Amino acid sequence: MKSGGERRQLMDPAVTQARQAAPPGLEEYNPFTDAQTAPRAAAPAVSTQPAIMKPTEEPPAYSQTKEQPQGAAELLRRQEELERKAAELDRREREMQTLSASGGRKNNWPPLPENFPVGPCFYHDITVDIPVEFQKTVQIMYYLWMCHTGTLLANLVGCMAWFFVDVSRGVDFGLSILWFMLFTPCSYVCWYRPLYGAFRSDSSFRFFLFFFVYICQFGIYVIQCIGITSWGTSGWISALTCLNKNVPVGVIMIIVAVLFTSLATMSLIMFKKIHALYRTTGASFERAQQEFASGVMSNKTVQAAAANAASRAAQGAFKEQP
Repeated sequence: MKSGGERRQLMDPAVTQARQAAPPGLEEYNPFTDAQTAPRAAAPAVSTQPAIMKPTEEPPAYSQTKEQPQGAAELLRRQEELERKAAELDRREREMQTLSASGGRKNNWPPLPENFPVGPCFYHDITVDIPVEFQKTVQIMYYLWMCHTGTLLANLVGCMAWFFVDVSRGVDFGLSILWFMLFTPCSYVCWYRPLYGAFRSDSSFRFFLFFFVYICQFGIYVIQCIGITSWGTSGWISALTCLNKNVPVGVIMIIVAVLFTSLATMSLIMFKKIHALYRTTGASFERAQQEFASGVMSNKTVQAAAANAASRAAQGAFKEQP
């Protein structure tokens, strides 16, 4: 018999709905009576394999696969350049050792015959003295100096031809001989050798000396290509003046004027290039002053003169004492 409270619970709509939603057999289930008789359900088998996640998308392609060949080529190029520089340094070191073993370097410039009364005055070998990265620049300047010498010789020929056409142009012919004999050795000693030594020993003082002299040389080129009469140059003014009297000689002088103009242009270009290289070498005006001071003080002639002056001053001070 069910009590009134139980009947009211059974008549409750929520209870009735819950009983209808329950799975079959749940009402007859008794945990105290069926626990011993009903077999326990077997536990589900647990997989011991590791969980493997499969990607839903393919991984993106490596973005630098195309750049790797370029990077490898760049590394190979740099390695070849370093090996070439190392081989060049080894060759220069072997040559220096050979020269030191044979008693030092012998002067080889200018290349004069052995039976000539005057021997070479300088040692000149760009591949031995100049670093690899500056050899091309020094070679260009050496060829420019040779063109400078050839142009002065052509100027002498032009002025001589002008003198044959017009006897009053003897002053130009005489000055052209003087310019050839004076500017040929002076240009080599005053601006090419300082440049050669500057790149050889990384000397700031030599760089400053080259810049000072070479800017003066550029001014001389400008004057020569203008060709003022009675100045000994076959420039444009002189060539056009002679062209009115004699066409062949005028053409020769025009060619000389073109050569002077080309020298002025190339000199300005190389001046800018060498100045840009000079700024990358770490040279400075203070360093040039230090090099000049150390060079002067290490000069034996200056040391001897300073010692003599000091000894004379000491003797004079000793004699003045009572």
